[in-house]
Amino acid sequence: MLQNRFKKILVGIDGSPNSIRGLNHAISLARQSQGIITGIHVLPEFPPSYEVNIKSYRAQLSNDVKKFMDSAKTSTARHGIDFNEKITSSKNAVDTIVGFAKKNGFDVIVIGSRGLGSPKANYIGSIAHGIVNNSKVPVLVVK
Repeated sequence: MLQNRFKKILVGIDGSPNSIRGLNHAISLARQSQGIITGIHVLPEFPPSYEVNIKSYRAQLSNDVKKFMDSAKTSTARHGIDFNEKITSSKNAVDTIVGFAKKNGFDVIVIGSRGLGSPKANYIGSIAHGIVNNSKVPVLVVK
């Protein structure tokens, strides 16, 4: 039934346990449909005046992102799934992810219900909530 349904799968990855569970669900979907997974991470964008003060913080963030993207690539490869990564920066992660999914013709967005952000809601995080409410592409929220 899923054989041709989810060929292009976009997964929000931030290293949180829920994003890892989301990746695992994406792997399952990709295995059933011979799909390809793209992991996306949106780094926060800061005003230029902040850059001098947060240089080491940005370097640490970039290092962390590389580690969990490498881990995601290894996990997908173990299951014979092709994995692409997209790391970008933006002031608005929701619009960036939704726009990327639409522009690149993804069949589904898989995202953890809560990431590493602050707890703004009891069940679903603010990024996941925004993606669910703004995406024209189907969204699978994994808890």
